[in-house]
Amino acid sequence: MYLDSGVSTAVKILVVGHFGVGKTTFIGSISEIEPLRTEEEITEASIGFDDLSGTPDKTTTTVAMDFGRLTLSDEIVLYLFGTPGQERFKEMWEELSRGALGALVLVDPERLSESFPVLDLVERFGLTYAIGVNHFDGTPVYPLSEVREALNLPANTPVVSCDVRDRRSSAQALITLVNHLLSLTD
Repeated sequence: MYLDSGVSTAVKILVVGHFGVGKTTFIGSISEIEPLRTEEEITEASIGFDDLSGTPDKTTTTVAMDFGRLTLSDEIVLYLFGTPGQERFKEMWEELSRGALGALVLVDPERLSESFPVLDLVERFGLTYAIGVNHFDGTPVYPLSEVREALNLPANTPVVSCDVRDRRSSAQALITLVNHLLSLTD
């Protein structure tokens, strides 16, 4: 892998989740560079494919990936790849998951059932992951233990609350994942 600016470790992280959970917003809030976005307007062609009931104001969707970068130190740079959330784009996952050390799985506490196909893909590709429970305006806040139980997560899977619009909150979710990855190398 080509490493620039004397960086000795480049770490590829996926930011994943179901349709409309906030992946593009997460990368936009945390990236130190202008994120690469492959968003397109939602059109009538998506009727029957994209369920907008949980996100009625959504007008665009990621069709390939989002990309951002975050330098943690002189030696470590995170490369963040956001995956599309719709089932019809799951073929992108295989390519995007190659070389990834882990995944931050964003979930909407009001639409947890939509997270199961995403968790299945993360596990299918053997990615270590942490859960970021994204809180939207007006959504109830559930205890993280209840979210863990509802998602049937292993006890060692980190679960953290976040607001993907807020840089500090997004950073804390990412730190949780990185710490989890580091704990597995000890």
